[in-house]
Amino acid sequence: EAILRVLDRLSCTVTLRLHNIPMPATVITEHPEIAAGTVEKLGPCILKPLYSSKARGMQVVEPGSGLKEQLEQFKAQGNNIIYVQQMLDLPGKDLGVAFLGGQYLATYARVNNGNSWNTTINSGGKYEAFEPSPEIIELARRAQEPFGLDFTCVDVVETNKGPMVFEVSAFGGFRGLLQANEIDAAGLYADYVLKRLEQ
Repeated sequence: EAILRVLDRLSCTVTLRLHNIPMPATVITEHPEIAAGTVEKLGPCILKPLYSSKARGMQVVEPGSGLKEQLEQFKAQGNNIIYVQQMLDLPGKDLGVAFLGGQYLATYARVNNGNSWNTTINSGGKYEAFEPSPEIIELARRAQEPFGLDFTCVDVVETNKGPMVFEVSAFGGFRGLLQANEIDAAGLYADYVLKRLEQ
């Protein structure tokens, strides 16, 4: 039940916005014309499938000629719901802020290789340890709280308007914590579950 609320971007985004979590400007629509108007208003945006990870299936779109055709093609690829999110000027990295049992565990950074708009390892990014500010930890704590997950990783980005949240994940964080922080999150998670079962 808890995982269902973060399984797709629509339910995750709506939950975050209902809890006043700062996010990049986002519009979700069935209509390519509305999506096109959003891009014309916001500038460069990212089209995101409702179900994907590590930027799979995501596309950058910009105002101008060819925009409507891109959007119609995106919809024709099976994306009946068009998720449009304003593209931010990233500082070359974003953060995975992990929680176990609602308690802060650690943070890692996904750092891009300078040749991609995103930071995922699928696009050549790498994991690095990162020490977040108390503001980032508190934002991530508030973002994960409504979902009631036993283990989660909150995707946070630092912007000139303060930290913002991309999404909350039910599955991400294991590899990043291991490679960047030398934390065996899977082992800690298993121990946590066993202790819960003993109660």
